[in-house]
Amino acid sequence: MAKALTANRPILAVILKTCAIFLFTAMAALVKSLSDDIPAGEAVFFRSFFAIPVIVVWLISRGELRQGLIAKKPMGHFWRGVLGTTAMGLTFTGLGLLPLPEVTAIGFATPIFTLILAAIMLGERIRMIRIGAVLIGLVGVLIMLWPRLGSGASMQDTATLGAICILGATLARGFVQIHIRQLVQSDHTAAIVFYFSATASLLSLLTLPFGWVVPTTEQFALLVLAGVIGGCAQILVTSSYRFAPASMLAPYDYSSMLFAVFIGYVWFAELPTMAMLAGATLVIGANALVVWREHQLGLERGKARSVTDPKS
Repeated sequence: MAKALTANRPILAVILKTCAIFLFTAMAALVKSLSDDIPAGEAVFFRSFFAIPVIVVWLISRGELRQGLIAKKPMGHFWRGVLGTTAMGLTFTGLGLLPLPEVTAIGFATPIFTLILAAIMLGERIRMIRIGAVLIGLVGVLIMLWPRLGSGASMQDTATLGAICILGATLARGFVQIHIRQLVQSDHTAAIVFYFSATASLLSLLTLPFGWVVPTTEQFALLVLAGVIGGCAQILVTSSYRFAPASMLAPYDYSSMLFAVFIGYVWFAELPTMAMLAGATLVIGANALVVWREHQLGLERGKARSVTDPKS
C-alpha cells in the first residue's frame, strides 16, 4: 500500500527540501567548473545518464519501478524531455558565461513565467493580486538583466549571451511546469522523473557533432558526480512533498540564493552586484505574494468544502 501524503512531519520535509536545493546548487557549481573544457551538451548527457541508476534504485526501494516504466502518454514524455533538455542545456551554457549567483537569481523568474503561461495556455484565471505579483516579478527580472541586455550591451559580449541563455532557460522551465501539470493527470510521478532523465540522455547525444571532448579522469569523475548529485537532489525534492504541502515548502527554494552566493564566492571568487540583489529581491517578493495568495485560496476552498460537504 502506498504511503499517504502527510503534513505531520514538516521539519523532515524542510530538511529534505533544503538538502535538495543545496545539492542542485553544488551540481551547478560542478558544471560551471568544467564549462571551459566540457561542452554544455556533453554535460547534459552526464547529468542525465548517471542520474538514471540513482533514480532506478530509488524506485525499486519504493516499490514504484513498475509505475516508473509505464508511459501512458509517450509523446507527452518526449515533449517534456525536449523542453527540459533545452532548459538544462541553456542553463549549463549560461553557467559558463555568468556568475553562479546571477544564474540562480534569474532562475527565480520561473514561477512568474509559469503563471503567465498558465493563463495563456491553460486558461487559468489570474486575479489582481497575481497580476500585481507578475508585474513586480517582471520588473525584478528587468533590473537583473538590464546591465547585460540594456544600452551598450552587445551580442559579442559573453555575459550578454549568458543572460539570454539563462532567460531562455527560465522561460523553457515555465513551459516544462505547464507540461507537467498536464502530464501528471495521466502518468505517475515516478514515470515523469525516470523518462525525463532517459529522454534527456538520448537528446543530448544529438550535440555530439558539435564538439564533444574526451574528458580527463578527473573531469570524468566530476561529470559522473554531477549526475549522481542531480539524481539524489531529484529524489530528495520529490520525497519532501510526501511530508508537507508544496505551498509550505516553496519559500525554501530561495535558500539556493544563499548557497549560490557562498559557493560562488568561495569557489569562483564571485560577488553579487547591487542590481542582481535588487532584482532578485523583487522577484522573490513577487513569488512569495503568489504563494501567500495560493495559501489563502486553499483556506477558502477548504472552508467552502466544510460547509457544502459536512462530515457530521
